[in-house]
Amino acid sequence: MTAHARQRLTAAEYLALERAADTKSEFFDGEMFAMAGATEPHILITVNLVMSLGVQLRGRSCRLYANEMRVKVDPTGLYTYPDVVVVCGERRLEDDHHDTLLNPTLIIEVLSPSTEAYDRGKKFGHYRRLESLREYVLIAQDRCSVESFSRREVGGEWKITELNDLNGRLHLASIDCDLALADVYDRVELPSAVSLPGGSPGTL
Repeated sequence: MTAHARQRLTAAEYLALERAADTKSEFFDGEMFAMAGATEPHILITVNLVMSLGVQLRGRSCRLYANEMRVKVDPTGLYTYPDVVVVCGERRLEDDHHDTLLNPTLIIEVLSPSTEAYDRGKKFGHYRRLESLREYVLIAQDRCSVESFSRREVGGEWKITELNDLNGRLHLASIDCDLALADVYDRVELPSAVSLPGGSPGTL
């Protein structure tokens, strides 16, 4: 992402520009940052996630969004577009436009070489300030690798679970759903058909 406007904007000015724009931009500290287009593996993984989770969430009090739902991290002022977002229970929206979610339960980001460091570092730092967020999942698009950071109820610590075996299965405790890695990577051309052994849980 690169800044395309150096003048400081208010959040209201950003939203007005964003809603009229043909492309999406993040917003933080008075600046808009254009978001790059997605690759085929990124798109396929996102579609696979929506298909798998959509079936499991049907009939439940959870809403599933992909790509287009903007999320505001109210404590820091970041506006961003996660690849997949789930909110369970009553959703809170910023205004009557119904396009900015304030209380996500689960966020999933599909990593790319240009955004991986940001998604792991500063962006996760923003997301951790969301009191509603129970789980943050990172999925690589160039290798079989899925990491889940889940927040413990007591103490607020984050537990990490790593999987890098196509035969693996991730339980998303935040929404009580399961993700089979074979489904996540369905039709995605990975560099090697041989997967590494599955990882083990730890604490962050």
